[in-house]
Amino acid sequence: MRDTRAIYLSLVLEANDDGYLASAPGIQGAFGEGETIEEAIFNCVDVVKLITAYRTERGEALGFNPIVLTPGTQLAVAVPIGVA
Repeated sequence: MRDTRAIYLSLVLEANDDGYLASAPGIQGAFGEGETIEEAIFNCVDVVKLITAYRTERGEALGFNPIVLTPGTQLAVAVPIGVA
């Protein structure tokens, strides 16, 4: 298994008039809207991927701290499953 890198991305979720807004603090233009939390997160992550590809293509810093994944590495990820 070759080494791979993982990047943690923090998102801020807010309710708005049409559903939800997810944004990535510190990444200009990184936000996504959706009727559900899941849709807002998916749309925001999609935008972050586009921004990352654009910055990589231009040789610009990504502003992320990648973690090298090896066969023994374990990651913990928090995922919202609902709103009370």
